[in-house]
Amino acid sequence: MQTITLGDGLETSALGFGAMALTHVYGGVDDDTALGVLNSAVDEGVRLVDTADVYGQPKPDTTGPAGTNEELVARLLADRRDDVTLATKFGITGLGAPAGVKASRGDADYARECCDASLRRLRTDVIDLWYLHRRDPDIPVQETVGAMAELVAAGKVRHLGLSEVTAAELRAAHAVHPIAAVQSEWSVWSRDVEAQVIPACAELGVGFVPYSPLGRGFLTGTLTRDQIASDVRGRTSRMGDNWDINQRALAVVTDVAERLRITNAQTVLAWLYAAGRRAGVAVAPIPGTRSIARLAENAAAVDIVLDDAALAALDSVAQLVAGSRNIAADPAWISAGRE
Repeated sequence: MQTITLGDGLETSALGFGAMALTHVYGGVDDDTALGVLNSAVDEGVRLVDTADVYGQPKPDTTGPAGTNEELVARLLADRRDDVTLATKFGITGLGAPAGVKASRGDADYARECCDASLRRLRTDVIDLWYLHRRDPDIPVQETVGAMAELVAAGKVRHLGLSEVTAAELRAAHAVHPIAAVQSEWSVWSRDVEAQVIPACAELGVGFVPYSPLGRGFLTGTLTRDQIASDVRGRTSRMGDNWDINQRALAVVTDVAERLRITNAQTVLAWLYAAGRRAGVAVAPIPGTRSIARLAENAAAVDIVLDDAALAALDSVAQLVAGSRNIAADPAWISAGRE
């Protein structure tokens, strides 16, 4: 596996693993199977393992972040801590929060509380890359990052990241403490970050960690409508109401993949690496999977170089897509809604 250097000197694998895939969000998987997938990912050379305090099944009689995905990752770290670049996040207090309850918090007390809670659940003494998952609209991002920086100084965190921030928010945060990575959705069918966020990353030397690089699985061409009907993907505008329309975008990916004799997943991941090179930004996508076989498939994409015809075709995909990438009702939940 190739290595890359994100911002702030953070070196890790060119491909990461999105552990959210091993939660109930996409239908659920038992812990032993999930641990097997995580171990196999590391066996493939994947070092960057991405989780968050809010990932996982909420526990009975509790409020706030679930933390169960971090507890799963802790089982991986127990034997392989030195093999893993550990990334986790804080700031989301709960998706679909009831009226009057904030969906995100970024005050200093909450940051400190969340960091300590994540360290306990992960059973480690330091987080390699700690993201602000969503900024608090009531608190300047500089204030939140200042509190996060104190935890770097305390030795509890090595590098800081931000998720779904605008270019202006990134610049403001970076002025307080170096930012190693921005994590947002970026793929052949989600390119809004290229307008302002990606150029800001290039300007500041910040790496980019694309989540949902396979379009939540849609772009692989392996999903059926019935498969996603009962999970969050079936409720999104792209994969719910616009499933049929978006087959035309999928067809472009499939045509390129078939011509090059590679898989759809490898095709769209290779496009991301090419897009990163064009933009001058170090890129580490974090596809998630429950299939051990898919891990080797995804890892092979790191070494694939697409020809000009493939890039031109894939560059056209976003223009064919119907529906928003936002999974929340609030437009401001993603960076494009605040730019």
